[in-house]
Amino acid sequence: MWDLCIRSLETARLRGASYADVRVMYQRQRDLTTKNGKVGTLSQSESIGLGIRVLANGAWGFASTDRLTREGVASCAAQAVAIARASASAKRHDVVMVDEQAHIDSWQSPFRKDPFEIPLETQLGLLLSADAEMRRVKGVTLTETDMQFRKTDSWFASSIGSRIHQRKVTSGCGIAATSFKNEEIQKRSYPNSFGGQHALKGYELIESLDLVKNAAVIAEEAVALHSAAQCPEKKGTLILGGSQLGLQIHESVGHPIELDRVLGEEANFAGTSFLTLDQLNRLKYASEIVNVVADARLEHGQGLGTFAYDDEGVPAQRTDIIEAGQFRGYLSNRETAHLIGLKRSSGTMRTEGWNRLPIIRMTNVSLLPGNWDFDDLIQSTDDGILMETNRSWSIDDRRYQFQFSTEIGWEIKGGKKIRMLKNPSYSGITTEFWNSCDAICNAEHWTLWGTPNCGKGQPMQTMGTGHGASPSRFSNVHIGAAFANQ
Repeated sequence: MWDLCIRSLETARLRGASYADVRVMYQRQRDLTTKNGKVGTLSQSESIGLGIRVLANGAWGFASTDRLTREGVASCAAQAVAIARASASAKRHDVVMVDEQAHIDSWQSPFRKDPFEIPLETQLGLLLSADAEMRRVKGVTLTETDMQFRKTDSWFASSIGSRIHQRKVTSGCGIAATSFKNEEIQKRSYPNSFGGQHALKGYELIESLDLVKNAAVIAEEAVALHSAAQCPEKKGTLILGGSQLGLQIHESVGHPIELDRVLGEEANFAGTSFLTLDQLNRLKYASEIVNVVADARLEHGQGLGTFAYDDEGVPAQRTDIIEAGQFRGYLSNRETAHLIGLKRSSGTMRTEGWNRLPIIRMTNVSLLPGNWDFDDLIQSTDDGILMETNRSWSIDDRRYQFQFSTEIGWEIKGGKKIRMLKNPSYSGITTEFWNSCDAICNAEHWTLWGTPNCGKGQPMQTMGTGHGASPSRFSNVHIGAAFANQ
């Protein structure tokens, strides 16, 4: 692979590129699903190719190919330079990149059991067993399960001398039970909605989640929700479970700190951001107990945003985003870092595959743990509502006004959970919401949740991100009943 990388870099240099980086990526994936006791999806695929990015005449060019011969990669590099020269005719200014030193390294994500070495029959058998447990509960009308596995090898080389090989293995799974009764639909998911939990781990993640044991519990809750009281509409105290808070972080913190959005480069498709450059180090984003970081390092956890180097060859880093409630940082790359006074990229350039241009993406954007025990948090709440597991979300293209609904809620009175609530939802304005946070649970309750399907870019790229969170409490939140007529 290195010969192909060097060949493409040399061609780019000879064609006049002032800088070039190239990545060969070999990707393997396996997907399994069941539905109502029958196999839905059973697929396995492989892909390999090369993508090269070059600077020529002060502008970017990118090209990719799956023709991995000396002639094929040389032709691809020449095309990238030609595209850069054409782009230069419409440039507003020359691309300026902050410095980065050359790195020569090899890294593999930790895992105990390679999911691709586990027989398909074993994996499918586990899903079917969980499916069967859910279907045993009377009143359940739809049962769904899924597993996803990804293995990616990448060879990165750049004209500054970097040579980096990385191997990543990710796994994920989830189950869901849906109950339809009297024109009303209720659903419960485990361990999270929209595909469950995903992490930079092997098959040991699947085993740790014990899908079969939890299948009956969520099925019973889905049926019980029909008889539950509607979530009241009021302004009051809200406690969010960790997985729901992870999505809240994703939408109202993670996306608005992407510097390409802030600069308007994503406005056509994904939107912009309320976090304009004049807000840095000035905006009181949240209450003083709130601390959020973007951390791609392995010591932060085995998240979907964990790696050793990004796709510009910049080492994984921790960036303070919110520090004691104050807004402190963006997600940047080598091209945008200097615009916020940084001498180095924060290392957040990532690509979905060999045929996609790297763009700024979230890593692990996490709320750091607080000091509360969960039981103490509940007992200290006189009147509130606990909401768990996302059902739907909506947020404006500046990431400022939002509405979320969850699968289940619990009413809290006098420090006790007294009854189940259905169709819970809440809404707010990002900065007002985060400034109302008055309690965050400790590290014992903290989980690094995985979001495997974050979409961005044109053409669309789907990327995995991580969001660490523990249950937290917010005051004076607009609470309501969503889906009341469904």
